[in-house]
Amino acid sequence: MLGASRKAYEGRIAAETQNWKWSWDFLLGKQMSYKRLGILGMGRIGRAVAKRAKAFNMEIHYHNRSKLSPDLEDGAIYHKDLKSLLEKSEFLSINCPATPETKNLINKETLSYLEDNTVIGNAARGDVVDDDAMVEALKNGKVFAYGLDVYNGEPKIHPEYLKLKNIFLLPHLGSATKRTRWDMAYRATKNLEEFFSGKKPQDKVN
Repeated sequence: MLGASRKAYEGRIAAETQNWKWSWDFLLGKQMSYKRLGILGMGRIGRAVAKRAKAFNMEIHYHNRSKLSPDLEDGAIYHKDLKSLLEKSEFLSINCPATPETKNLINKETLSYLEDNTVIGNAARGDVVDDDAMVEALKNGKVFAYGLDVYNGEPKIHPEYLKLKNIFLLPHLGSATKRTRWDMAYRATKNLEEFFSGKKPQDKVN
């Protein structure tokens, strides 16, 4: 969301081509501080996003399958339905799991609930978003900028995304640190140990 809202991609192009000239309105982005952040999916990752967003003094709103306990909410405002969340979001962070129910959950209809010039970040899964609808929203100003680390049909990327400047792309590297990859390997091994010892794995897939 930071890279998208502050026009990092456009800034990189300007720096590389060495043809930029500073002015008061040069690459004006959107400020995150003191804005309303909607979090779609308030699980472990969604809560981690909320914790970091508080450093920007953002007001946290969320939509989840169920309302969290007050200690897990930590002051965040619960929205029972998605429409209510989107109508309140100046920034939107997509952190829900990919399921048949969430496929294309962000589509032409749900994007219309947003106020104009919303910034969206997607670190969940590509198939939560209808790419054609998102491209249209990026072109018509409904979405100010889109930052994403996940895609439909990775490593292929929707070709229209590559033509847009108000987009910040990363190649699914959210877990790309030694510590995180080590933790992932340890967790997978721990699940196997629990399964073969007759216990219920921590991350059982139904």
